[in-house]
Amino acid sequence: MSLLSIFFISLGVGLSGALMPGPLLTVTITESYRRGFMAGPLLVAGHAVLEGTLVVLLVLGLDRVIGNGVFFWMGLGMAIEVRDGKLSLDLSDRGSARLGPFAAGLTTSLSNPYWSLWWATFGLSWLLRSMERGPAGVLSFYSGHIMADVLWYFLVAFLVVTGKRFISDRVYNYVILACGAFLIVLGARFAGDGLAHLL
Repeated sequence: MSLLSIFFISLGVGLSGALMPGPLLTVTITESYRRGFMAGPLLVAGHAVLEGTLVVLLVLGLDRVIGNGVFFWMGLGMAIEVRDGKLSLDLSDRGSARLGPFAAGLTTSLSNPYWSLWWATFGLSWLLRSMERGPAGVLSFYSGHIMADVLWYFLVAFLVVTGKRFISDRVYNYVILACGAFLIVLGARFAGDGLAHLL
């Protein structure tokens, strides 16, 4: 698989994780409201340090378990939440955070079960595939994943600062639905590869 393919698949699936509501989204909304747009980049920087550390640990052999079948569960779950109207890009949170943006970006992901699930499934399995291309493959994987965070959380920070004028809940739900479909297709492909290998 090419380095470009690794990058774009990591970007696509990374977006599926970043777009789901969670602690990092809440903190991004809160800190961007309080501190301005630069809170977004600082939060992503803290998040990137945490994930970069995790990638290094995984490359060094931290874990070698977990399959790809959970992709179906993640993708279907996203599609069902869109169907049931449970997702909303609510930028009304005006709470306060005790940590600065960088530290908050580093710590809030750890409190999000979805983050752990993502790394236990796609993160680990795709990193192992990327490692077949050596350090360049790992770098492509990590770059694509972090770019997903940059695109989404920078946009959220921008929307908070300028007002929610450029994206609606309907558009947001379509994006989530597309990401869910992407996960289902990717999960089917990986499952097919696994069966072919066994047979």
